[in-house]
Amino acid sequence: MTRIHAARDFIFSRAATRPQVGVILGTGLGDFTTGLEVECTIPYREIPHFPVAAVEGHAAEMVLGRFGGKPVCLLRGRVHGYEGYRLSEVGFPVRVLKALGAGTVILTNAVGGMNPNYRAGSLVLVTDHINLMGDNPLIGPNDDELGPRFPDMSEPYDRALVALTEQVATELKIRTERGVFVAVMGPNLETAAEYRFLRGVGADVVGMSLIAENVTAIHGGQKVLAISVVTDMCLPDNLKPAHIPEILRVAGEAAPGLMALVGGVIQRM
Repeated sequence: MTRIHAARDFIFSRAATRPQVGVILGTGLGDFTTGLEVECTIPYREIPHFPVAAVEGHAAEMVLGRFGGKPVCLLRGRVHGYEGYRLSEVGFPVRVLKALGAGTVILTNAVGGMNPNYRAGSLVLVTDHINLMGDNPLIGPNDDELGPRFPDMSEPYDRALVALTEQVATELKIRTERGVFVAVMGPNLETAAEYRFLRGVGADVVGMSLIAENVTAIHGGQKVLAISVVTDMCLPDNLKPAHIPEILRVAGEAAPGLMALVGGVIQRM
């Protein structure tokens, strides 16, 4: 709580915005400027105790302002467990968002698509997840001020927000899919056998993020919406080498539609 309050107080010393919604932007998805009235931009490295992203495609800065008149806080980039952070540290920015006033968190990330009905560039509304990271952000003594020892995970992604997102997508003529996300630690990409296994246990998309932030948010009583961008197809019987520049290119091409969708949801919330 001391670290959370130190980060919160520093941010409040720089900005008057009290965000209702926090948005975490994943790999290649950091451009969310159209329609945003920016009050303040703060590099992560300046915020006390804030983990600093060092992965390509992550800007590592917080942006506070208003979108459609609604106060928001954007986190342009995230850290990952494979960088050496504990998942409790990965989830720390979500704790700060809650302390700032954000009762709703919108998560985005780049993923590999294992559902053959998807394609590169598909927007997937996450309805459930499988944690195969071998870690959990709640490991260790529980702080009852932050949340319960055993948080319920029967609705990790808010069903009403998923339905609202689908409604907004229909109005904007943006195609979306529903899917189950599975998280692995990384940083290597998966083998064909691993993709076959992950698909077999019920996952549609795979990535190396999202879980720590979701579990932390649910622990703190926040509502969560997650939208994943399929940046490459991971079909084990037709597996091709993945190229990071190509993944970033696909994410960049999908970003305008994603941001229009997120912006529409924020305005309708």
